[in-house]
Amino acid sequence: IRSFGSELRPPRKISSTKTTFSTMLRAATSTVAKRAIASSSRGAPKCVAPRAMAFHASPRREEEAKETAPVESKGGLFGTGLSEWFALPVGMAAAVPIIKFDWYVINEETQLAAVFVCFCVALYSQAGDAIYKSLDEKAQTLLKEHNEAEDKVIEALTQKLDYLKADSGMVEDFQAINQIREKAYADLNAAGKIKPQHDFKVQVERCLSMVAQEEASVTEKTKIALMEEATAAVTEQFSSTKALKKAALDSAIATIKGTATDASADPVQAAFVKFFKEKAAAAEASKDDSEEIAQREAMIAKMNAVAKNEGFFFEFDASGQPKMKV
Repeated sequence: IRSFGSELRPPRKISSTKTTFSTMLRAATSTVAKRAIASSSRGAPKCVAPRAMAFHASPRREEEAKETAPVESKGGLFGTGLSEWFALPVGMAAAVPIIKFDWYVINEETQLAAVFVCFCVALYSQAGDAIYKSLDEKAQTLLKEHNEAEDKVIEALTQKLDYLKADSGMVEDFQAINQIREKAYADLNAAGKIKPQHDFKVQVERCLSMVAQEEASVTEKTKIALMEEATAAVTEQFSSTKALKKAALDSAIATIKGTATDASADPVQAAFVKFFKEKAAAAEASKDDSEEIAQREAMIAKMNAVAKNEGFFFEFDASGQPKMKV
């Protein structure tokens, strides 16, 4: 009869009640989930730990803007200080009437959410460290590359700074160069005054040396010619005269025997001396200077050729007098 009566009992109107309990359940579930996630994230890596963020949908009031001392939370279940594990029996005790009275309908969405939560928990617990290490390694690699790039930029900027510091003394360097250039020009001008005189002295010495060499050459040639002529003349004289032959032979024998005296003169020597005296007297008496003129003209032509080739400051005229060209 109880069951039959329950079947004949009219349906309960709990639509509004279900809505109210559903809202309360969602709020409680959200609070419990937040507490559980906050407690479980204590041992998680910093990169995946949730952060509490304040959000204001409306402008802050003056009393809210004032700094207030933070309220110390006791922690635990709903801030009571109890262990979070008490949420398990409380949840089980609350789940029985909630499901019994259809305050929360378990359907395919609930199953999908449960599977997704299981996946998230499994991924976090099993692969959380690996994912963190992978992301951290990538972050370290990026940081290292960024630091290397910054080091290169800093090195380039340092080199540029050194170059600019080195160029800061460019004005002083150019001033020193100009001073050295002015001093060099002054030294060159001073040397330019002396150099022509030195060059003229060298040119005159060159001409005097040429004259001395030519005179020595002419003198040597004249001596050789005179000796040849004297030898020929004395040889012919002794060959044609028997008395001279006899005197030369006696003088040679006496010299060999050692009986020669200072009074007895050598006829050959006397003949040579006589020939040179006669030649000198003939040269003094002669007025023919054609040979000297020819020698002087040859010497002037030779010196003018050297002066032209070597760029002398002077040249010689027909009389042998030097004339300046500059």
